[in-house]
Amino acid sequence: MKTEGHGRTALITGASSGIGLELTRRLLSEGWQVIALNRSGFPEGDALLQASQGRKQLRVYRADLTDFDSLKLALGQLKATEEKIDVLFNNAGGSFESLSFSKQGRELHFEVQTVVPYILIMELKEHLRRGASKTVINTSSNVFRTTRRFDPDTLERPVAFKKLFGPYSTTKLAMTLWTRELAPQLAAEGIKLLGVDPGPNNTLRSGKTSGFPFYMKPLVRLFFPPPSRGASRLYDAALGASGIPSGAYVSNGKVAELGFAEQGRKVLEMVRAIHEREFVARTNAHAVPDTLRGTDAGARV
Repeated sequence: MKTEGHGRTALITGASSGIGLELTRRLLSEGWQVIALNRSGFPEGDALLQASQGRKQLRVYRADLTDFDSLKLALGQLKATEEKIDVLFNNAGGSFESLSFSKQGRELHFEVQTVVPYILIMELKEHLRRGASKTVINTSSNVFRTTRRFDPDTLERPVAFKKLFGPYSTTKLAMTLWTRELAPQLAAEGIKLLGVDPGPNNTLRSGKTSGFPFYMKPLVRLFFPPPSRGASRLYDAALGASGIPSGAYVSNGKVAELGFAEQGRKVLEMVRAIHEREFVARTNAHAVPDTLRGTDAGARV
């Protein structure tokens, strides 16, 4: 499916590699304005990306999404500069090779794959309301279908680590659970929210570490399709899934069952509390009261 993108704007996190990069290329080629929120830069020597940046069709904001100081700075710049967002692709993430923690002290998969997508939606709701499509796509996974036990209390600081089938899997599940819980609230504000499985993709990169178990890497190289396949699934869900209800978990283009649904409310409250405590409350604490603003302004005059 191809759409005419002129006049529409997409924000993509993790746009500089893998699925995010292929999605960026596709949208740019169709005339979309693309806002990229990345930790790293785009590959050099790509004519489409270079030309798009040169004419400001592709606009890049750099941030480490696991560092909230960095994220706040980038979001402040983005909100002050950009007018609207038609589609938000919460795509950043990946399977890390070892247990590690963010600057805030939470497990890295949980921070970037469960917490940050919620923060971005909340912080960018006004921009989404100004858009035409008003759609959010959270990149999910089908790996969590192997999960037999899910305890939200262990997400922040897991007691054990396993590549791909450990924190990566449970945090993708957690994000998909709160997606379903949050959807009715956003629907009331005119925003559609979906959790979309991009399917298996060969995202291995030469010279880069990978969170795939060693025994899977030959299979990934031989049998997994390129990341353009996953990008197409996210694209189709955002632009061609009019019959799919908000909040759904979409796998292979269809609504799929989601286990552990009874834990969704708890996960949503966890990410909501983090956002309110570490974004909203701190922002308000650093805000200058209106009365002081008036006094300062008068003094300068």
